[in-house]
Amino acid sequence: MTATHPDRRKWAIALTVIIPTFIEVMDTSVVNVSLPHIQGSLNAGLDEVTWVLTSYLVSNAIIIPITGWLASLFGRRNYLLFSIVVFTLSSVLCGAAPSLEVLVMARVLQGLGGGGLQPLSQAILLETFPVREHGVAMAVFGMGVVFAPILGPVLGGFITDNWSWRWVFYINVPMGFLAVFMAGLFVHDPPYIRAHAGRIDRWGLALLTVGLGCLQVVLDKGQREDWFASHFIVTLSIIAVVALAAFIVVELRVPHPVVNLRVFKDATFAAGNFTMFTGYFCLFGSIVLLPLYLQNLMGYTALWAGLVLGPGGLASLMIMPVAGMLMKRGVGPNRLLAVGLALAAVALSLMSRLNLQADFFSAAWPRIVQALGMGLFFVPLSAATYVNIPREHMGNATGIFNLLRNLGGSFGVAFSTTVLSQRSQWHQNMLVDQLTPFDLPLRRAMDKMLTLMGGDWSSFYDRQLALASIYGETSRQASMMAFNDTFWLFAWFTAALVPLTFVMRGPRKPHAVVMKP
Repeated sequence: MTATHPDRRKWAIALTVIIPTFIEVMDTSVVNVSLPHIQGSLNAGLDEVTWVLTSYLVSNAIIIPITGWLASLFGRRNYLLFSIVVFTLSSVLCGAAPSLEVLVMARVLQGLGGGGLQPLSQAILLETFPVREHGVAMAVFGMGVVFAPILGPVLGGFITDNWSWRWVFYINVPMGFLAVFMAGLFVHDPPYIRAHAGRIDRWGLALLTVGLGCLQVVLDKGQREDWFASHFIVTLSIIAVVALAAFIVVELRVPHPVVNLRVFKDATFAAGNFTMFTGYFCLFGSIVLLPLYLQNLMGYTALWAGLVLGPGGLASLMIMPVAGMLMKRGVGPNRLLAVGLALAAVALSLMSRLNLQADFFSAAWPRIVQALGMGLFFVPLSAATYVNIPREHMGNATGIFNLLRNLGGSFGVAFSTTVLSQRSQWHQNMLVDQLTPFDLPLRRAMDKMLTLMGGDWSSFYDRQLALASIYGETSRQASMMAFNDTFWLFAWFTAALVPLTFVMRGPRKPHAVVMKP
């Protein structure tokens, strides 16, 4: 055996786990742009076709936190292979689905297969790479997790326009088979992985399934159903709160919990998870807002909106390896994390100053700054969060971490669309209150509009057309101010996380974190 063999093996393992993780994360967003085509092809209504997204998110959210338990029950290698196979075969079923019902069921299976891939991959990387190289390992993992949601809509749109929506699912097949081959070749179980096999926490598993399932449906459907004005949303919200509260009580009492919540005794792990939840809350909320601003207010096509976001994705890919190398050379992860959060807050502040005269560079530059900040956010945070977690509990910890990251994104999207809608209505009401027949600026605007139209005050029809044009511009201005308000809130949320980075200390003495009751 040569001296370089261990290095080659760890990079082979890194490539092995990042391939299925990348395609799984990408599948959370790649289908979005294909929904109108799926709706027409399968003769479905708008509310019905959105279950193609919701079903995947629900099953994905349920499986992520119990990944560590499933890996200990069946073996990590076996569970990884099983997950990739289920994800790949269900992708084939999605592409061949003859009806919406079959497609939704296939998406449930796809979510169950794909849910374990993120925490499994992260746990394997953290155990394969030595502690001093955890930053490099998380840079590799982060390049897939951060770039995949950006590439997803662009790739999905290209495939749908040039081939068919069914190929959005079929493209997973060759990569899935490659991942199965590589996982079977390079991934092996550590000796402690079966230490807690054989006990099933039935109540914990049932409460988690019900609670997270209902919560994800509420977050995904809430805005469309007008939130708590809907009996459906109210009912699911109550069920989610009760089930998750009972789940916490049960998990802290049983000797072999399906999700070991005692890892939160470590302040660094708890602070890291809170920071990840809030960071992705702001990131995904802003990622949703920026294309809406560009397409709805500025008239950008989907392609040009993607080009505004594209440089940000490239910036993240460039900065993540740099962050990993800096950590390997001894730079404290909390310092990099503080810089990353500060950059992200500055970027969101710049977005809150966008207006209806902004050019391409004015819209793209804040996104580049945000991407640089998020590259310095994800890598050091992922490495620092697990610094006190024993290896035998790494699968459980990565499951919790990835669940909170996904939930943060879901909460952020729901928050951004709700605040945007409410603030837009508020600003519109405030502006319209000023538009009275006795308002001199309004009369001057009417004069200019009538002159441009070639009309006059004596024509009722001309006056109505002029008023309609002015009202349309008023609505655009109200929407613009709503975007500014929402970006401003996200900027403050992100800035408030900077002091929390000082809670995240270096590694403690061995066995400082007690996991057992």
